[in-house]
Amino acid sequence: QVQLVESGGGLVQAGGSLSVSCAASGDTFNNYLMGWFRQAPDKARQLVAQITWSDGSPYYAASVKGRFTISRDNAKNMVYLQMNSLKPEDTAVYRCAAAPRGDAYSYWGQGTQVTVNS
Repeated sequence: QVQLVESGGGLVQAGGSLSVSCAASGDTFNNYLMGWFRQAPDKARQLVAQITWSDGSPYYAASVKGRFTISRDNAKNMVYLQMNSLKPEDTAVYRCAAAPRGDAYSYWGQGTQVTVNS
């Protein structure tokens, strides 16, 4: 059974940096797409970044491109999101997700709070 466990996040001032991590277990992830989503109160869930596990190809939402970096560590089965130049509008619960073998995102972590103060 696939499990995703996030860690990191927290509180930071605008302009600062934070990172969140996702420990993945329960399968071989070579054919997975791994993503970071976020959801703020009263807002729809948004795909922030995703990465193809096999070759590390990233995708970023326009709102975070140039500020966030997604990466993975094959040996540790970890996915990371480094967030720089944070803005108050980045405040949200960030969740790690996994999409197996061309399917939709079907595995989710519990989420971790990121709060950016102005």
